Amino acid sequence: MKKRLLITVPAIVILIASIVASIFLINIKPDTSQVSTAKKVADYTDPAIVYIYNGVSVEWTYYGTGDSYYDDLLYNFFQGIGTVDQFGAQGSGFVINENGYIVTNAHVVEYSKLDDQDLADMSLAYYADQFSSYLTSIGIEETYDNAYDFLWSYMGWLNVDRSLIVVLPGSEIADVQQIDSKIMFNGEIKSYGAPTGEGKDVAIVKIEADNLPTLSLANSDEVQLQDSVWAFGFPAAAESSALSPDAALVVSVTSGNISAVDKRSTQGAAILQMDAAITHGSSGGPIVKADGEVIGISTFGGDTVNGQEVQGFNFIVPSNTIKEFVSQSGGSNEEGAVDKLYKEGLNLYWGGYYKDALSKFEAVQRLFPEHSEIDKLIENSQKKSSESKTLWSNYKTAFISYDAVAAVAIGLLLLFTFKGKKPSKKKGGIAETEPAREKGITSPVSSKDDDSNSESEASSKSNDDYIGE
Repeated sequence: MKKRLLITVPAIVILIASIVASIFLINIKPDTSQVSTAKKVADYTDPAIVYIYNGVSVEWTYYGTGDSYYDDLLYNFFQGIGTVDQFGAQGSGFVINENGYIVTNAHVVEYSKLDDQDLADMSLAYYADQFSSYLTSIGIEETYDNAYDFLWSYMGWLNVDRSLIVVLPGSEIADVQQIDSKIMFNGEIKSYGAPTGEGKDVAIVKIEADNLPTLSLANSDEVQLQDSVWAFGFPAAAESSALSPDAALVVSVTSGNISAVDKRSTQGAAILQMDAAITHGSSGGPIVKADGEVIGISTFGGDTVNGQEVQGFNFIVPSNTIKEFVSQSGGSNEEGAVDKLYKEGLNLYWGGYYKDALSKFEAVQRLFPEHSEIDKLIENSQKKSSESKTLWSNYKTAFISYDAVAAVAIGLLLLFTFKGKKPSKKKGGIAETEPAREKGITSPVSSKDDDSNSESEASSKSNDDYIGE
C-alpha cells in the first residue's frame, strides 16, 4: 500500500490544485479600480442623453392702413424681417426605455401644449419689439406699446405650426428643422405635468426607435445630504461662435453635491437642491448618482442677483415624481439589451481585455449603429487588441468539463489506493474446516487420535492372534 500512496497522493494533489486553479481563473473579474467614479458615471450615462428642440412657426399677413405713409412703413419692415416667425425652446432629456420613452421638463416642451392664439401673441410681441427698433433706426421714436398696438391693428396670423424634435447625442447636424430619421425623431408628448412654478415640471416624450441606450430611475427618497451627483445635458452656455455647429450636440457634465433634501415647491411638490452648475439648455437633463442611477432632472436655478445667475443653488425634480408620469405615459423604465452589452464592454475595456471588449462593442453596433460612443470604442479596442489580456471565463465550459474528468480520476485513484486484496482460499485450511464439522467428520486432530487408536487396536489384535496360535 505504501508503494501505491507514493504514486497516487502526488497525482491527487496535482488534480485538486488544477481544479482550484480553474475555478479561480473562470471567476476573475476585470479590475476597473484605476478608473474614477466620475469617468464611469460619465461613460455609462452619455449615450442616453438627448437634445430636445420644441419649435414654433407662425405665418403672418398684414393689411393696408389706408395711408400710404404707414403702408410703406409696413412694407419696408416686412421686406426686411419676413412674414414667418420661427422660434423655439431647447432643452435636454434622457431615455428610460429602449423603445423610445424619454424624460424631460414640462417647460422644455411647453410650446407643444399651448394653443395657437397664445403662440401668435408671443410672435406678435417679437414683431413689436423689432418694429420699435426699426422705427428708431429710421429716426422715428416710438414706444414698444405703441408699436405693438399698431401691428396688432394691421397684422393677422394665418397659420401656427409646432415641431417637437429629439436628437441623439454626438450627432452632426446643420439644422434641427431638417429631420434625419437615423439621428433625429419627431416626438409625441405622452404625459405632461406643468411648467416651472405651476406644478410638477415633468413630461414624458415618445419617439419611434428601438434598442436605444437607457438610464435607470433611482429611489429619490434614499438621497442624502452631500451625496455626490453629476448633472448631464446640453447647456446653452456651452455653445460658442468659436465652436463647430455640431459641438452643441456634445453632452456636457458638471459635478456637485446634494445640498438640501426637504424642500418643496410653492405647489407642495418635493424638490432636491444641489450645487452642480446648470443653466438654460440643461433643463430636463438627468442628475446621476455614483452608481449610475438617476435621482431626478434639472428644473430651475435660484433667483438672479443683479440680473446675473448665481450658481450653487440649483433644483431637481426627484425621480419618484418622475415615476408618476412614467406610469401615466403607458411606458416603463427598463434596461435594454444594448445597455448590458455596452456596460460589459466598458468594464472589459477598462480591465485591459480589449479583444473581448471589442466583441461586446460590435454587438452594440449591430443592435444600434447610431450609438454615440461605439465607433470610437471599437477603434480604440482594435488598436489595443495586441495588448489584450486573456479572459479565462470564456473557457468556462472547457474548465468545467476538465474539472469533472479530474474529479472522476481522483475518485478512481482513491479507490485504487485504499482497496486491498482478498485472502485466497486453500484446501484443508480454516475455510474448509467448518463444512467438515457440519458433515460430522472429525477434525484433523481427532482423526489423528483415532488413527493412533486404530493402530493400537490393530496391534493388539495382531498380538492376540499371534498368542492364540
